[in-house]
Amino acid sequence: MPESPEITKLAAEDEKIVVLARSARARTQAAEGAAVRDTDGRTYAASTVELPSFKITAVQAAIAAAVSSGAEGIEAAAVVSADPLVAEASVHAVRDLSESAPIFRANPAGAVEEVLR
Repeated sequence: MPESPEITKLAAEDEKIVVLARSARARTQAAEGAAVRDTDGRTYAASTVELPSFKITAVQAAIAAAVSSGAEGIEAAAVVSADPLVAEASVHAVRDLSESAPIFRANPAGAVEEVLR
């Protein structure tokens, strides 16, 4: 469920993944960028992948990078997009590794507009 629209200041670790997600989106000019922090504190960033043979969200790509690097859990995720909603597939990807990790949804300017818990 989303928190109230009034977002409080993020912790430094959470701000970092928002910045990484924004950078991933800008670097590739993708629809969205995402970053996740695993339970060891490592971060992984990715952008939307749209190829003729498959399509995945930026969050799914970041989760795939984390899992393929040995991550067993996720502490937090961030997605930067002009879309006002986090894709259901992205939420499910995070929930596959953590029932309680917050998902920060930020606009393209990097302002967090929603936190899904």
